[in-house]
Amino acid sequence: MPKRLAFAAFCAAARQKGALAVCVAICAFGLGVSASDHEPTIITFDPPGAILTIPTSITPAGVIAGNYYDANLVEHGFVRSRQGTLTTFDPPHSIFTIVWGINPAGAIGGSYCDATGCHGFLRLRDGSFTTFDPPGTIEPNLPAFVPPGGINPAGAITGNYFDAQDVYHGFLRASDGAITSFDPPGSIFTQAFVINPAGAITGYYSDVLFAPLHGFLRAPDGTFTTFDAPGPVNGTLPQSINPAGAIAGSYFDTNTVAHGFLRPPDGTFIAFDVPDAGTGLFQGTYPSGLNPSGAITGYYQDASGVIHGFLRTRNGTITSIDPPGSVGTFPSAINPAGAITGTYSDASFLQHGFVRIP
Repeated sequence: MPKRLAFAAFCAAARQKGALAVCVAICAFGLGVSASDHEPTIITFDPPGAILTIPTSITPAGVIAGNYYDANLVEHGFVRSRQGTLTTFDPPHSIFTIVWGINPAGAIGGSYCDATGCHGFLRLRDGSFTTFDPPGTIEPNLPAFVPPGGINPAGAITGNYFDAQDVYHGFLRASDGAITSFDPPGSIFTQAFVINPAGAITGYYSDVLFAPLHGFLRAPDGTFTTFDAPGPVNGTLPQSINPAGAIAGSYFDTNTVAHGFLRPPDGTFIAFDVPDAGTGLFQGTYPSGLNPSGAITGYYQDASGVIHGFLRTRNGTITSIDPPGSVGTFPSAINPAGAITGTYSDASFLQHGFVRIP
């Protein structure tokens, strides 16, 4: 139980930090924050009754899926159409619903808890649900499926679960429903984040409890490549993978300052920082989304502790993002057209969803 509780606490921190995610070298040569040629449009939104809105993903067509908390602090799922229509949902008997991602067809992957425990779900565009549990899943007291996780265009879902020995594993649920458990070699817990159209999965793992985290790439054939940021580091945390297999995420240096990275398909490593990012403990740059053209979104904490969103274009130009009235901005995903979704806090510290349209 102590290991399980410790990892649950880690997952909660990771979610806070990447939804909040603890949860390239081009900028080091002087590229700064710049204005766009024209002002993008930022639209803010909340599902009815929401006191906290957390968009998690956006399709190529601009459909957004995510989570929200109601006044009773119960979490539900939502879908927002490109036109702004909001639909809320929960799997049958759910008392807590978490959305991981939405694919171009409108299928949503996620997890939920009912009176018996926690389970995975697939929600099709027509609103029908399929629920599932990886073989060997056991976790009656804590969510067995902890975000992040993802779904690709074919409907394959990746995520995570605890087994009876309190070991945390990744899983892949294929489009035909077959479920495969996986761990990088030597892993004692595995956090699978996202899956691309080809079926490649990225995330991070630990080989020693409370030791620095390592990144991994699981190829569609099941083989693993593990990696770390160059030099002495305190952890490497991939967050996103695009169709070509490029990976974006963050890593911590020996002073536990976060830096962004882009790992192209050839395995090279490009580090970057938002110029205004702070250099204090856990300050720095946190990428969260990567689109097919190589544009990266995420957030950074400045030296005064204020959190802002950012967009890094393929050529390395970085632009800050803050919805009007924001005192904290956390982008979560970017689509092929460059539309960005995420959450922001207002002056009352209520959190709202937003979409930034280029």
